[in-house]
Amino acid sequence: MTTQAPDLQDPQPASPRPTPTRRGMVWIDGGTFRMGSDEHYAEEAPSKRVTVDGFWIDSRPVTNAQFASFVRATGWKTVAERPVDPALYPDADPALLQPASIVFMPPERDHPLREGEWWQYIHGADWRHPTGPGSSIDGLETHPVVHVAWEDVTAYAVWAGADLPTEAEWEFASRGGLDGAAFAWGDELLLEGWQHMANVWQGMFPIENRREDGWLRTSPVGSYPPNGYGLYDMIGNTWEWTKDWWSLAAPGAVPASPCCTIKNPHGGSSEQSYEPGMEHLKIARRVLKGGSHLCAPNYCRRYRPAARHAQAEDSSASHIGFRVVVRG
Repeated sequence: MTTQAPDLQDPQPASPRPTPTRRGMVWIDGGTFRMGSDEHYAEEAPSKRVTVDGFWIDSRPVTNAQFASFVRATGWKTVAERPVDPALYPDADPALLQPASIVFMPPERDHPLREGEWWQYIHGADWRHPTGPGSSIDGLETHPVVHVAWEDVTAYAVWAGADLPTEAEWEFASRGGLDGAAFAWGDELLLEGWQHMANVWQGMFPIENRREDGWLRTSPVGSYPPNGYGLYDMIGNTWEWTKDWWSLAAPGAVPASPCCTIKNPHGGSSEQSYEPGMEHLKIARRVLKGGSHLCAPNYCRRYRPAARHAQAEDSSASHIGFRVVVRG
C-alpha cells in the first residue's frame, strides 16, 4: 500500500524545513523482495531476499527549482563551484584544480572511439550551468538537478530533514511491487513494443541519439508514467545517489541459508569502496542507481532497478541527481 502526499510548492527561504506531506513524498510500506540480478552485470549478483522497513520517498527526483530553494535558504556552494584542495592532489596540474564538473559531450564520428571519450572535465560546469559556461537552467526548472556531489546531496537532505535512501530502499521503491521484473514497469523495455517508459538513449551510443522520446539530455521530472508505487523517473533521466558505500556485490552478506533474508542492509564500508590503485586518496565511492538518459541497449544497459554503479564522493556529472527519504 502507498499513500500519496499532496504535491505543494517548494518552500521559500523563510519557510520551515519541508516535511513529507509538504514535499510531495510517497509512503512505501516495508516488505521483502528479490534484490539484485543473476542475469545481467556481475556487480548485481548474487540476487538475494531482502526486507526493508517502511519509508517516505520523493515521488520525483529533486529538481533545479527545489535545489535553488535550498541554495537561497542556506547559501550553499556545491563541490563543482569550489576550487579543489591542492593538498589532495599534490602532483596535479593547477589548471585542473579550478571549479569544474564532468559533462557528456558527443564525440566526433570521423575517428575510432576510445572508451570514455565522451566525458569532458569542464571548468565552469555546475548545477546552474549544466553544459558549462554560457549554459543555464532557464527553462529547466522542472528538470532534475545535476552536477551534485555527495557533500551537496547530503547537505540538502539535512536541510530537508531527510536522508539519502539506502540501495535496498531505493531498489525496493523502484520495482514498484514487481518483484523480480527486469524493469520498473515489467520485462520489456518498450511497452507494447513502442511506448518509451523512461528517458534513455535511443540509437547507437555515443554518436547517434534519435531522440525518439524527444530528449537529448534530461527531461522534466514526471514526463513518463509512474511505477506501481506512484514514483516517477526511478529509471533513466539521471542516476541517483544512495547512501551505501560501493562494493562489488550488492549489499549485505549472503545469508548462510536460502531460507533467510537480510533486513535493512547497508552495504560495504568506506575502506572497501576505494577505487583500486587510488586508496591513498581516501576518496570513498557510493552506489548510484537507476541509470540515466545516456544508458542505451548497446552500452550501459543499466536502466533497471537491479543495476548499480560506483561514484566517487567528490565527483559530480551532468547525468547524476538524487532524491531523499524520510524513514517511518
